[in-house]
Amino acid sequence: MLKRTVLATAVCAALVTLGGASKANALTITGTVGPGPGAKYLLTGSSINVSTNTVLKMSFETTSAGENLALCAGSVADFASGHCATQLNDSGGPGFRFLTIVDAASVNGKHLFVIKEVGVNPASFSFTIE
Repeated sequence: MLKRTVLATAVCAALVTLGGASKANALTITGTVGPGPGAKYLLTGSSINVSTNTVLKMSFETTSAGENLALCAGSVADFASGHCATQLNDSGGPGFRFLTIVDAASVNGKHLFVIKEVGVNPASFSFTIE
């Protein structure tokens, strides 16, 4: 019985440690897309550069009521023109946080950005990537 309790405690401790480690690698960005149609927000300062296949887990939420934002991947020209070349996620407002899981190679060479789809007021968002 004692061995079983020690083993269970060790497994629980390992799970808590591993769970904390994965959260430590997450990055959250919060921002606000300006007012008016066509407003946008650049998330990456340079294009994504990956050399191995790996999984990117992203979550996205619009935190302003009455506004819809899209999480996009594309070129600098796509960002400048407000064109969502690859829509990774979409959020319909507060409380709707959506998960996207992609192979990093699918966004290699692209920028990540947020564009306004619906609404005219400033719209805040939360973006998390692991």
